Amino acid sequence: MATKKNTAASDYSESSIRVLKGLEPVKQRPGMYTRTENPLHIIQEVIDNASDEALGGHCKNILVTVNADSSVTVEDDGRGIPVGLHPEEQVPTVEIVFTRLHAGGKFDKGSGGAYAFSGGLHGVGVSVTNALSKRLEITVWREAGIHTLCFAHGEIIEPLKTQAQSRGDKKNGTRVTVWPDAKYFDSPLISSTELQRLLRSKAVLLPGVKVTLANTKTGESQTWQYDEGLRGYLTESLNQAAHGEPLIPLFEGEQFANADADGFAEGEGASWVVAWTEEGAVVRESYVNLIPTPAGGTHESGLRDGLFGAVKSFAEMHSLLPKGVKLLPEDVFARVSFVLSAKVLDPQFQGQIKERLNSRDAVRLVSSFCKPPLELWLNSHVEYGKKLAELVIKQAQSRLRSLQKVEKKKSSGVAVLPGKLTDCESNDISRNEIFLVEGDSAGGSAKMGRDKEFQAILPLRGKVLNSWESERDRLFANNEIHDIAVAIGVDPHGLKDEIDLSNLRYGKICILSDADVDGSHIQVLLLTLFFKHFPQLIARGHICIARPPLFRVDAPARGKKPAQKIYALDQGELIAIEDKLRKDGVKDGAWSISRFKGLGEMNAGQLWETTMNPDTRRLLPVALGEFDQDFSEARFNMLMGKGEAAARRAWLEEHGNEVEADI
Repeated sequence: MATKKNTAASDYSESSIRVLKGLEPVKQRPGMYTRTENPLHIIQEVIDNASDEALGGHCKNILVTVNADSSVTVEDDGRGIPVGLHPEEQVPTVEIVFTRLHAGGKFDKGSGGAYAFSGGLHGVGVSVTNALSKRLEITVWREAGIHTLCFAHGEIIEPLKTQAQSRGDKKNGTRVTVWPDAKYFDSPLISSTELQRLLRSKAVLLPGVKVTLANTKTGESQTWQYDEGLRGYLTESLNQAAHGEPLIPLFEGEQFANADADGFAEGEGASWVVAWTEEGAVVRESYVNLIPTPAGGTHESGLRDGLFGAVKSFAEMHSLLPKGVKLLPEDVFARVSFVLSAKVLDPQFQGQIKERLNSRDAVRLVSSFCKPPLELWLNSHVEYGKKLAELVIKQAQSRLRSLQKVEKKKSSGVAVLPGKLTDCESNDISRNEIFLVEGDSAGGSAKMGRDKEFQAILPLRGKVLNSWESERDRLFANNEIHDIAVAIGVDPHGLKDEIDLSNLRYGKICILSDADVDGSHIQVLLLTLFFKHFPQLIARGHICIARPPLFRVDAPARGKKPAQKIYALDQGELIAIEDKLRKDGVKDGAWSISRFKGLGEMNAGQLWETTMNPDTRRLLPVALGEFDQDFSEARFNMLMGKGEAAARRAWLEEHGNEVEADI
């Protein structure tokens, strides 16, 4: 007789759904909002706010003090955070800034907002600082008053108090003192070296602004104020690294769009200083609206493209290239040291910690501004241009020699490549990549949109075989798997087998499928193949997943921002884009949304821009991550094993409610 299963303990009902309010999401998942190694980033959020005041020309002094009790104070002489009642919320504005996520003065960029260009974007920064602090005190000098406010663990403990300023008080400014809560961080200690580097970079990028770091424990104080800006900073960094003299004089410049610029908002642009050295480590630093971007991004890609275009054009004009030598961007960029500061009206960063710029327009912005002046300078100083061209050609020749050695090893026993493969021209394994594309239609768009120099396309017909329980000797009976193995040049193997990777033809093997459920299924089938029969390709980081967008939003021009096409990866990003457009003052219905049913609906240009261009695409490397080999094998077996239907059903019943699939 069947008995009724007791499900009371795991009952899933309306009361199971919990809504996190206020700053609770930050406390629950701090890693989504900031770095958790140490509290430096939550202090940086406060420093960035002071820097944004300086960027707007309202602040001349920034003082950061590390106090004896490990708290940190950031003080500026900017305009001061508004303290009056917010017109909609009817609470003091300064309170909203520190207690509400997505509240800030940096959303209305193109409509005469308080900040035209800023590092702050989402109104998340200092509210995160408050949420992760045991105590936070604010003093604002504004409108002839001194206004104070105090929080503990993100909650108000001392409401806003106001007193009149006395003679001798400063007129305007903000002072924030933060006591970070150690339980949210791996270490409660802030690296003094990193803090110094951060503050020095702010001084470099804010000419005329004095930045001071004081330590009350030691009584030491450091002040940075750079009149030479980027040039002085790079020269100092190169000298400290003992690189010697640059090969040619530093290439320095800046350019910002005017009101008539095509495709860019007024004020967008970049400042840069570039040096080429023959030896030693290179120095590379980049910033967007004063925010350091240690992971680079699209603005660095724009600088690389601009430098490459100018040097290549000069070398071709003067017939300097030896026969058989073809320059690549990395040849020009290999010995480059630079400091780059970009101004972008509405920058899109990768994550809240803003380590990498993702804005696609930044590639064209920086490239189009830095290429013409370098080209002009090289042609005006031909001797310097020839010295630079000589260095670049040496880099290219060195690269070609290393490739020839590899080719020699590969020359014996080459398999006949599959007919469906559209191969690339280059033999550089570190640069080459192959896209395994779902369907012939998408394969056609990918062929037309790719860079044929280093990108190969292999279209796959339908869904590949579930190879989890396939014998290795029988794998090649399946045409699709046979073509994949021959194209990449590696035989099926086990995790601990000794394999020959000398015939590997591509450094990146990219799975490119539709952004829907069927596409996800194809991804899983291919990942099963690689995990089971090509595990060392995963272990060495050769397998990647391309992430094409599901939606395109055509946004109208708004303020300084021209009309643009914005791509959304999924429904969540689409909602975020729509929210942002509303905040920019665009009325509902003024934008149009296109949904890509599949890759085949994208034209070649769209596929290149969103999914294949290394500068603007999203490409996820595949790795085991936090799960070990045994756990991963067990999970694959449960999901893909023929005799595991019962286990799959139980798993689906347990986790089926968590799926957010776009069907």
